[in-house]
Amino acid sequence: MGDTGRYRCPPAHSPRQEPTVMPRLALYALSVCLLSVAAAVVSFVQGSWPVGIVWVLLAGVSSNMAWYYARRGRTAR
Repeated sequence: MGDTGRYRCPPAHSPRQEPTVMPRLALYALSVCLLSVAAAVVSFVQGSWPVGIVWVLLAGVSSNMAWYYARRGRTAR
C-alpha cells in the first residue's frame, strides 16, 4: 500500500520544456509533400503522365497527414 521503492518514471511532458511549434511527424509529412510535388512536376515535364499522377496522389496523402498531425499537435497543447 505504501512506497515499494521502485523507480518512478518521469512525466511524459516536462513543464520546463518549451512546446514545439509543429510536431515532428507533421514536418516529415510536409517535406514528403513538397518533394512529391517536385517529383510530379519533373515527371509531367518529361512526359511520364502515369508516374506524375502517382506523385500527385502521394502529395495529396502526405498533405492530409501533415494537416492532421499539425492539428493534433495544436489541440494537444
